[in-house]
Amino acid sequence: MGKPLKVGIIGCGAIIAQYLANFRKLEQVDLVAVADLDPARAQAVADGYQGVRALSVEELLAADDVELVLNLTIPAAHAEVALKAIAAGKSVYGEKPLAATTAEARQVLDAAREAGVAVGCAPDTVLGTGIQTARKAIDDGLIGAPISASATMVTPGHERWHPNPDFYYQPGGGPLLDMGPYYVSALVTLLGPVVSVIGAASHTRNERTIGSGPRQGEKVPVDIDSHVTGVLVHASGALSTLFMSFDAVKSKSPNIEIHGERGSLVVPDPNHFDGDVQLFSLGAEDWETLPVSAGYVDSGRGFGIADLASTPAGVEPRAGGAMAYHALEVMESVLESAGSGSAVRINSTVERPASVELTVLAGELDRLQAQEAV
Repeated sequence: MGKPLKVGIIGCGAIIAQYLANFRKLEQVDLVAVADLDPARAQAVADGYQGVRALSVEELLAADDVELVLNLTIPAAHAEVALKAIAAGKSVYGEKPLAATTAEARQVLDAAREAGVAVGCAPDTVLGTGIQTARKAIDDGLIGAPISASATMVTPGHERWHPNPDFYYQPGGGPLLDMGPYYVSALVTLLGPVVSVIGAASHTRNERTIGSGPRQGEKVPVDIDSHVTGVLVHASGALSTLFMSFDAVKSKSPNIEIHGERGSLVVPDPNHFDGDVQLFSLGAEDWETLPVSAGYVDSGRGFGIADLASTPAGVEPRAGGAMAYHALEVMESVLESAGSGSAVRINSTVERPASVELTVLAGELDRLQAQEAV
């Protein structure tokens, strides 16, 4: 705390561009090195970011000036890379999911605890003004005691735009594991931990046709369920319904709705950091848009790392490993229940992360003031 956190990135794929854009405006983060299995990709990043060195993975893990490793590798490698970083004495922050399975994720958390380093994990969208304004509305009692929630994600399939969509339809893929981290993390942030789940799943097609790129027209097999529903029972007693589909075409339903005794909330897309929160109070005649009242202003990917950098040692980060593990267990258990037809108890729990007051981070404030002066 009190000085920038020196970060090294492993994995220089497409998602890195969003992190780089935000690191440039965050005083809490100092990017010092990048690495990739393709050295040319790492060098391209270093060439475009002043003061950053392109290293091999082994060199980055051994670098004395890297305090935290941002793990942007593919999900199957998340645990392996995280464990190597922890063994090198470094904190880790990864893209979702924390690991491919809860068994691997538990190894990461146990190793970090023994090493005395921090673990953070996306999504940090829950720290933005969208989810945090909704959280404040619930905490302020605007809807009374929460009763239920619904979370809806509908798309006819990523093969329509993704040139290599194979992994979405293989074990470890599917709509729940792909997009569920955003929705489950948001629901836990809003309503608290989950104690049990029940799920059902199906798929409508055994193969998908790639719609763009050099493989356009090629068919890929579907080896997972591509439509998943689930009911989450929160420790508070609230019930959340998940509806995650790569089969359906479109939905007019809001991404997330929260219903309470005295009102209902429309919560913005949990894959975004901002968005309008709407309230319909008991006895009202129409929805009202709530003013932005909480969260990191104008935030984006990487703000979770800035938040971690400001978290005292020994305190769980808001976008931390405990939340990521709990969300992963919830999703695994929904799929387990869909296979067995029985409810599944959730073994882990997590404290609702502390709310984020309406905050403009240092560095970001300078940028916003410069924009206003133009």
